[in-house]
Amino acid sequence: MYSRRPSKLDGGFGTASYVDFSCPKHFVQAGNLDLPAAWVCFAPIWLLAPFLEHLANNHSKHLANVKSLVACSSSSVITKRFAANRFDRELVARLNSSEQLLIETCKRIEMPFAILQPTLIYGKVGVYGDRNLSRLLQQLCRLPVLPLPAETGLRQPIHSTQLAAVALHLAQQLKGADFDPSLPERIAVGGDSTLTYTEMISRLQKAQLSGDPARRCRLLPIPNRLFFLLLAPLLLRSPKAFEAVLRMGANLSGFTPAHQLLGRAPQPFPVLPLA
Repeated sequence: MYSRRPSKLDGGFGTASYVDFSCPKHFVQAGNLDLPAAWVCFAPIWLLAPFLEHLANNHSKHLANVKSLVACSSSSVITKRFAANRFDRELVARLNSSEQLLIETCKRIEMPFAILQPTLIYGKVGVYGDRNLSRLLQQLCRLPVLPLPAETGLRQPIHSTQLAAVALHLAQQLKGADFDPSLPERIAVGGDSTLTYTEMISRLQKAQLSGDPARRCRLLPIPNRLFFLLLAPLLLRSPKAFEAVLRMGANLSGFTPAHQLLGRAPQPFPVLPLA
């Protein structure tokens, strides 16, 4: 197990070895080098891709026992590909180029691989929490009323433990004798429940303990045209934030459910623990 942060080499999951993706020549491989290894990486793919390319070109011995690789990208490469703001366009370009570099490197060194493109990751594992639904919960705790569009789009949030289970399952499958060559190179993955943005927030509220301030926040539906019109001034201040508001009305779902990849019963939203 590796960590990019020296201060967090032990987050309650055992000891991790430090790795600096910006300096691959100093990489020291951990674990028993005589045993086959599977790499699962949740670091930004734009850091992993050039790191792996450098190892393949200059330090191939570090990859000798690595039999499979599962990398984590983002569904933003799909859902934001037609974004109007520069920040999201640059993000999509970075994700696309990094995915392509990783694919080319893995094919060249004949390493089985899969790139996960998860959507709306949430949940808490140990000391680590998400920056998606946890922020919504903070707003629910602070606000007495939360205005929302009357008609909201679909979401398919995936818990961090579901994503981890999918990644580990694929890593083992890729290096095993039962490897399915028809497995897609890129897998857009979501949770097992597809629900509207409003329903997602409502379920979050109901999952809180009795007496939690988040349960007292009232969800106020406003006709879509009026809602977006009222928030139109946000476009002048932050085009990125305004486009995020517009996406509340868009369907960002239709991804492969986690349980389908794992071959087990679905886990309805929300999966605990939350942030």
